[in-house]
Amino acid sequence: MSAGARRRRGVSDASCVPACGALPRVAGFAGRPMHSLHLNVNGTEHRLELDERTTLLDALREHLGLTGTKKGCDHGQCGACTVLVEGRRINACLSLAVMHDGDAVTTIEGLAEGERLHPLQAAFVARDGLQCGYCTPGQICSALGMLRELRAGMPSHVTQDLLAAPELADQEIRERMSGNLCRCSCYPNIVAAIRDAAQDVR
Repeated sequence: MSAGARRRRGVSDASCVPACGALPRVAGFAGRPMHSLHLNVNGTEHRLELDERTTLLDALREHLGLTGTKKGCDHGQCGACTVLVEGRRINACLSLAVMHDGDAVTTIEGLAEGERLHPLQAAFVARDGLQCGYCTPGQICSALGMLRELRAGMPSHVTQDLLAAPELADQEIRERMSGNLCRCSCYPNIVAAIRDAAQDVR
């Protein structure tokens, strides 16, 4: 019954509210069960107890303190949260942590070897492929995943010959990196950095 109908019939709003003990439980509040899982992140095993709705992005940032992976749009549209799961790039904001129980996850923190930068990191610095740097961790992780996809022979929207191995042309790089936005518009330098580092990336 609407509030207007209750007033017309002389029924008070208070009489329509059930007793406190009769209020329905709302899922997601205190008492929700936690889910146990383990992740191998950058070569280190982690056992976590998480709400099953926790995204992989929040698990990395809020529970493991790996804040290199950025939260940009939280809708899978900007690519700032890109990480590698079992070697393949994904948007961590769109994936639940519980979906990756037992998986190997690589974030930007896991690419360098001590003080030695990963070839892509070094190329981004050399080519000035960043300005504010917010999108850079996602750009680099995505570039690594993209190069592996290209070497595996996976075509893109701009690949002309689907029967031949795709070449590392600038248009291929741009197309394959189109899910990673740079608000500072460093795209030409990002493409150049990826092209420079490609031969040193495994």
